[in-house]
Amino acid sequence: MSLNFNNYATEGNTFLKAYARDLNMPDDRDKAGRILSSILHALREVIPIEESFQFIAQFPMFLKAVYVNGWSPGKQRDKVKTLTDFIDLARSMDGQTSVNDFGSDEQAENYILTTFIALRRYISLGEMEDIRSSLPKELKHMVYHDIMF
Repeated sequence: MSLNFNNYATEGNTFLKAYARDLNMPDDRDKAGRILSSILHALREVIPIEESFQFIAQFPMFLKAVYVNGWSPGKQRDKVKTLTDFIDLARSMDGQTSVNDFGSDEQAENYILTTFIALRRYISLGEMEDIRSSLPKELKHMVYHDIMF
């Protein structure tokens, strides 16, 4: 098997362009990338490690790289029980740019919804249900937001 990193980069850039457009920031892919990374990193802190491995198994390579970047699976995990806790965790993953990137809690919630919608392009409904069952009650609705069966 040969690795063609140019294909991964092309797929990643295509995804990020569409994702930035979905976030209503088509001209700021850097910001969209930081938001995506922060939300994925917060998600990996909330769901069980075994579930994370099953989840990313369905990701294309470029999303796997974003998800695992800087990950320490054995470290102490934060307790997330509410939507506000999750938003705060995502902001903490973004660092100093979080005030500019996430804005209000309402805006952050919309970014999280958009991210789950974007991930459904790659993740089976069964796996999304597994992820949903691992989430705090206030986040469960986001997994199936605007889904059509």
